[in-house]
Amino acid sequence: MDVTLKGSAQTPALESALDYLSVDEISQRMERNQLSAVQLVQHLLHRIETLDKQGPAINAIIELNPDALAIAEMLDQERQRGHVRGPLHGIPVLLKDNIDTSDQMQTSAGSLAMVGQPAAQDAFIVQQLRAAGAVILGKTNLSEWANFRDPRIPDGWSSRGGQTKNPHVLSESPFGSSSGSGAAVAAGFAPLAVGTETVGSIIAPASVNGVVGLKPTVGLLSRSGIVPVSHKVDTPGPMTRTVRDAALLLNAMTGNDDAEPIKQPHAISGVDYTALLLPNSLVGRRIGYPVKFDTSDEAAQSDPQFSRALEVMQAAGATLIPVEFNDPESQTPESVDRAFSMGIKRHLPDYLATRTGLAIQSLEDLLQYNDNAPGDEGYGQTTLSAASNIYFDERTYNELWQTIQRENAAVIDDLVATHQLDGLVLDVGSPGLNVIPLAGYPGIMMPSGIDDHGVPTSVFFFGTRWSEATLLALAYGYEQASQARQTPAFKP
Repeated sequence: MDVTLKGSAQTPALESALDYLSVDEISQRMERNQLSAVQLVQHLLHRIETLDKQGPAINAIIELNPDALAIAEMLDQERQRGHVRGPLHGIPVLLKDNIDTSDQMQTSAGSLAMVGQPAAQDAFIVQQLRAAGAVILGKTNLSEWANFRDPRIPDGWSSRGGQTKNPHVLSESPFGSSSGSGAAVAAGFAPLAVGTETVGSIIAPASVNGVVGLKPTVGLLSRSGIVPVSHKVDTPGPMTRTVRDAALLLNAMTGNDDAEPIKQPHAISGVDYTALLLPNSLVGRRIGYPVKFDTSDEAAQSDPQFSRALEVMQAAGATLIPVEFNDPESQTPESVDRAFSMGIKRHLPDYLATRTGLAIQSLEDLLQYNDNAPGDEGYGQTTLSAASNIYFDERTYNELWQTIQRENAAVIDDLVATHQLDGLVLDVGSPGLNVIPLAGYPGIMMPSGIDDHGVPTSVFFFGTRWSEATLLALAYGYEQASQARQTPAFKP
């Protein structure tokens, strides 16, 4: 292991050549017999022990897979026999702890109430990853119940996993709820991780941890075997260090799952999301951006990295179009909260019915468990309580979400059609950032630099339904032109 700690035991003094390799770089070394999956897994396990559990103690990993080395050895043997399953053969992947695995690991959504017998079946996306030759390295911590336990609980905290830290500045928030996935990838614990999002839970931690976070169109990736909030907007998605790695991970997880209620259009079946990742992929593209950066010096001064990002895009050949982007006027926080509460009441019981050997079997059991075992922190559960107490009927639930999704989708669709855009880009301080997930539309968060406090900054590309291939191309063009991603400094 080439990582040592100096001084205050907070900062890696020397990074190993293996810590921040891309998937392609790892694969090339494996093809040349310069690296094996076993060697890489051993290295990452040592790095996790050194930096996640000791030293800066990022606490991004909630559980390691005891079978990881055996899986890696099996995949090495396959490679030696000339059988390579694809680009992810032998590549370690971390999964958020609300994604089912039928192995020795728990799937708990960070809740002690969910610790017991492991899931009986892999989530569909996990089946796809195993078939692609990925090594499931472990599970990552998260904001408990994907940030739907209580709003006063800190981002990145769970009763089972404790508090995850931001590897760039340890005292800063890692954001939630896929905080462990974002922090782990940033800290070099694995090249790939999978997060999940209902509203902001991939893109927010990607932003502050300085990694690429892709929130796909709802239904592009199966939700089978993932602890739900609402099937109307839940989705898993890649969290990686590069756009190409995100596209490779997306490729591996796609597939037709009969249990997925949203059916994809035939036009995107079998799409290779790496196909448009070309050096000049911004040339001739029309990208909408917040008009305040065109008309207000104050906006440029408040977010100089975003202003610089726009300059980079324009220099790389993009045509930038100022647009006004806001939440739908009729939408209220109360209606959205009601929709989420009804979603939990509708979908969580169905998921719990797939699990046996747990301390709870219902939402009411969960509330009672948390009342009886609140933990030393004494955090509440007002969000879960609201879900339990809300009146539910299927027609009202569906109509509520139809209105929310239609109005939010119209905001994006109208801008794209009016200005003939290939995509849009937002700074994280603009209003309307929740429009994308509430519409069920795709977006990709990209590193844009570091602020004066050492915390990563970012830009957010987004577009219409099923536009992942185009958005990845835009993000790739920006990534290649900006070279903005920074490795963590592990500052106190």
